[in-house]
Amino acid sequence: MNDFYELDFLNVRADRSGDAITTVYRSGHVQMLHVVDGGYQSTGEHLVQHICNRYGHDAVIDNVVATHNDRDHAGGLRAVLENFQVRRLWMNRPWVYAGELIHLFPRWQNASRFERHLREVYSNLAALEEIALSKRIPILEAWAGSQIGQFIVLSPSRDFFLDLVCRSARTPDSSVPSAPSIDAGPSNPLKRAINYVRAKWGFEAFSEQGTTAENEMSIVQFAQLCGDRILLTSDAGREALTHAANFYEEIGGELPGLEVFQAPHHGSRRNVTSALLDRWIGTRSILPRLTPNEGKRAPVSATKSDDLPKNAVIRALWHRGFQVCSTEQFEDGFVTMFRNSERNHNLSPIPEVPYPETVETD
Repeated sequence: MNDFYELDFLNVRADRSGDAITTVYRSGHVQMLHVVDGGYQSTGEHLVQHICNRYGHDAVIDNVVATHNDRDHAGGLRAVLENFQVRRLWMNRPWVYAGELIHLFPRWQNASRFERHLREVYSNLAALEEIALSKRIPILEAWAGSQIGQFIVLSPSRDFFLDLVCRSARTPDSSVPSAPSIDAGPSNPLKRAINYVRAKWGFEAFSEQGTTAENEMSIVQFAQLCGDRILLTSDAGREALTHAANFYEEIGGELPGLEVFQAPHHGSRRNVTSALLDRWIGTRSILPRLTPNEGKRAPVSATKSDDLPKNAVIRALWHRGFQVCSTEQFEDGFVTMFRNSERNHNLSPIPEVPYPETVETD
């Protein structure tokens, strides 16, 4: 049988953006179903129905990945764990390391109480743990180098993750300086006023401020399927993407070079820079302005009411020859990418997000 893959980015059908991704692939004689994040708890049934429609009510999910604690990623996975046979749940749980971290938190003297505190702080992951334990689903950690089927984790490393836990605004009593708490994410109401200016082709401008420690904790996954190199970024920020690039090169990967690049954090301006995009997907070129973008895709999990993806991100991806496609274009469906999958041959082409003539400035 031929190798194939199908990669679906769902519209989570909520007022705010969220991630819910399914992929089924065959490599050699092995076929796997892999789910990454699930949107909100209130919208998890949409993901369940999608899996039933695509893969059957009796689908067995080989790997479920909860990339980080945010409710727009982890919430909907409760329904997935409750409704399907799941072979493995991958997630990184801060409270497992309470005893190792407690000396960095002067307020806390009792490791058990500190562990309970971390469970409360990271309650969305804790809820998944509770379901997994009740259903005897193995829980595995996803550190850089972990192999999840054909996907390899590029970030976070264990040390990087624990450092982020200490720096997080969720744990302000740490002796480690906290990272900034203001973020451009869909769940945070603190947003600066944004102005738009007309800009010539090739001009790029990103926010000077990065994203939160929670977003930097995101599990970044890479796979090469049917010759396509695929990077799933979740909400990873500049630190995480740098760590991921460093690790990828350490294990022999060559950059730039991707065919599918998930725009991180729903297309936020705080998660990438021109230099990072140059490193991952290539430098700016005039050619995409002259010829249609073909062969390279940049999916974005976004909702119209969030004003995402940002023009700065759309432009930057265009400059590097990537076709930008957003889930907001499919209010009742999903963006799908595939190779060698016969049952998808009747799907219509994905409409490309047009090139913006304006760009945001703080």
